[in-house]
Amino acid sequence: MREEEKKPTSTIRRILKQRWALSAIYIASAAIILAAAFLLQNSFGDSAKDGKEESAETGKNYGEPSVEVNSNLETIKMPVANADKSVIKKQFYDVNADEKAQEDALVFYNNRYEQNKGIDIAMEDGKSFDVKASLSGNVTKVQDDALLGNLVEVEHEDGVVTRYQSVKDIKVAVGDKVKQGQAIATAGKSQINEEAGVHVHFEIRKDNIALNPLDFVDKQASAIQSATEAEADKEETPAVEGSEADKETPAVEGSEADKEETPAVEGSEADKEETPAVDETDGSTDLESGTDEEGSVPGEDTTEESDSLKESLNQSN
Repeated sequence: MREEEKKPTSTIRRILKQRWALSAIYIASAAIILAAAFLLQNSFGDSAKDGKEESAETGKNYGEPSVEVNSNLETIKMPVANADKSVIKKQFYDVNADEKAQEDALVFYNNRYEQNKGIDIAMEDGKSFDVKASLSGNVTKVQDDALLGNLVEVEHEDGVVTRYQSVKDIKVAVGDKVKQGQAIATAGKSQINEEAGVHVHFEIRKDNIALNPLDFVDKQASAIQSATEAEADKEETPAVEGSEADKETPAVEGSEADKEETPAVEGSEADKEETPAVDETDGSTDLESGTDEEGSVPGEDTTEESDSLKESLNQSN
């Protein structure tokens, strides 16, 4: 048994004693290391190749015109090429404006007055002109309407929509992406506002609420969101103040009025304190002094009468 256990060990020793044994071990180790390095290099090369292909796909359309993704960073422009040569035929109806301005912002049609929800823009010479996109966005509506003079609606971020009415020769379709300043139609006429002539009716809406476009021209689109939030805060504030006033002011004023209303208090006090005191004192003085209510003394009247009787008797005697 001992000889059989020693055979493997002796075989390994005999191999290691050979001159080529160590060289073979080194060569085998080197081959294993090189193979591992080669595999790692190939794996890195494949990942780099995939990254290049992805970057190539990403930059495939580089240089082609693209639509502005974040329209909030754009500055709102008038929907005309030459704003300096344009005129406002009819202003936006502002509920906070004076009576004259509100009358001028009414549109009369079919024996009825309508509030103007935008501004009507025309050229000084009255000629037709290209209608430009005020902001970049997506076309969501193109509608033929003789009354309004056709309609193009462009949707932007945060519920903002721009509308272009009284237009013709529409150059866009639903689903198109338009860039700011891109021509989308040509100015035309409408039945609802024939007095304006050749014009474009331009609206800005936030959550379907019409806003005055002139309040936001040359401002970033994000100003619309800020303005609507500020307006919402103003509308909420009076309700809060009113509730506070209902809770606090009447109670305080009522209590103060009850405390400070001296006539009622003085009158009641006077009835209780002053009047009885005066009557009692007058009564006591009359009883003590022996005078009647008119200030005469009853005793004096009887003595005067007795004296006069005596004098008359003396004279008669």
